[in-house]
Amino acid sequence: MKIVVLDGFTENPGDLSWEPLERFGEVIVYDRTSYVESPLIAERLQGADIAVINKTPISRETMEKCPDLKAVAVLATGYNVVDCAAAKEKGIAVLNVPTYGTQIVGQYAVGLLLEICAHYGAHDRAVKEGRWEKNVDWCFWDYPMIELYGKTAGIIGFGRIGQTTGKILKALGMRVIVNDIYQSESGKAIADEYVERDELFAQADVIFLHCPLFPDTEGLINKENIAKMKDGVILINNSRGQLVVEQDLADALASGKVYAAALDVVSTEPIKGDNPLLGAKNCLITPHISWAAKEARQRIMDITADNIKAFIEGAPINVVNKD
Repeated sequence: MKIVVLDGFTENPGDLSWEPLERFGEVIVYDRTSYVESPLIAERLQGADIAVINKTPISRETMEKCPDLKAVAVLATGYNVVDCAAAKEKGIAVLNVPTYGTQIVGQYAVGLLLEICAHYGAHDRAVKEGRWEKNVDWCFWDYPMIELYGKTAGIIGFGRIGQTTGKILKALGMRVIVNDIYQSESGKAIADEYVERDELFAQADVIFLHCPLFPDTEGLINKENIAKMKDGVILINNSRGQLVVEQDLADALASGKVYAAALDVVSTEPIKGDNPLLGAKNCLITPHISWAAKEARQRIMDITADNIKAFIEGAPINVVNKD
């Protein structure tokens, strides 16, 4: 069994082991191959039975050039980089990791909010630059300090991650309202109320996006929906960048309609220099790292190994392109 990892660096920059995969045969690991269609992808997959990828695209053309390929194991939940229809036609199983970062992504979302509320990093830098030492008063702050207790958080998408975020917000004393097409019993045990989206926009002091990218959620945060929100609302997005119309959000930040935004994702990644949010007022952007705790990456490794083992044994699990 030959297994080729095409872009392994973000999963394992050196603090994990590929041994869970090496149990199944020869493993060749490339830190990076290409994040756009390239002949190099098929070249590196020659003779491979299983391709392991994160964001390297696997197209129909690549599959046609790799006749030995039997499965594509994705080191993530999202699998849009694989032409699943072509894979199904060719009998190639596409395997994903459905759950691995629930706790850290929820933790990170609330961390983004807390940074907006207190600007810890900026005040740390101010102290180390000598401003506290030279200050005439015994303390100072450069930004409004925001207390979350008693405020309303609105969460769009209340699956596992949304519910994790909701639990933390409840512990902070916030009222939690949610919007999701499916109202689960576990969700009802956490949320104060399920509401329609427009009601959530109208009531929430802070809005969290934890929904998947579907046609009805793409561009969800746009000028029309922003107009329905409270003045001074805060937006947190560490789900998918395409949920936000970035110019509309930048305009709302400039006007103050949206007080602040914290984003771990943008529409094109890595971010492009002309992204309007790079120069936007009160906009915190981090480089898509909500998922990247070592513990979560170890889960990805272990679940991927389980996926490969089950596939080899003829009882595949986590197949996203089956009937």
